[in-house]
Amino acid sequence: VVSVSQVPVAEGKSVQQTVEILTRKLEVLGAEKQGTFCVDCETYHTAASTIGSQGQTGKLMYVMHNSEYPLSCFALFENGPCLIADANFDILMVKLKGFFQNAKANKIESRGTRYQYCDFLVKVGTVTMGPSARGISVEVEYCPCVIANDCWNLLMEFMQSFMGNHTPGIPSVFGTKHDSIYSPADTMVQYMELFNKIRKQQQVPVAGMR
Repeated sequence: VVSVSQVPVAEGKSVQQTVEILTRKLEVLGAEKQGTFCVDCETYHTAASTIGSQGQTGKLMYVMHNSEYPLSCFALFENGPCLIADANFDILMVKLKGFFQNAKANKIESRGTRYQYCDFLVKVGTVTMGPSARGISVEVEYCPCVIANDCWNLLMEFMQSFMGNHTPGIPSVFGTKHDSIYSPADTMVQYMELFNKIRKQQQVPVAGMR
């Protein structure tokens, strides 16, 4: 069972410094580094030619990869199903460009270090769009359990130990999954929501900036 959340940048610190503060807290707890991870997301929108003829509004599709699942590719629709395909799906998207077009400037990814602490796997990542760092993601997985309801309190208690008052609430994806089995697709939905939130934050003009 996994929780993916955003941690705000600490006051007066950069994204990188905030990541270092978080990873230091994990190391103090006794977490050990276990390599790196990367989750990326490309946005595709419905090609203009298909919208005009069908009279439909354009839909967005997100094609995502996660280094935990190197042989899979995830295709998610907004508020819709999540398709899990094999890694060749990217090649298929090139062939479908008459229907879906890649919004090139919108590629977003989170990269960082994986930590293992007892039964927990923690990934603290820097979220980047293009060359610039846009935010911080924290993914916490409780490995022995696949039912969200059975371990959410334990997960939350552990997150509080290093995230303090930035500990997230229950992810919306759990709402429909109280007693059903958690799947990798649920993790990708959480990353999609996080990336979209970070994208929207970038579009809001900062007060006082001219």
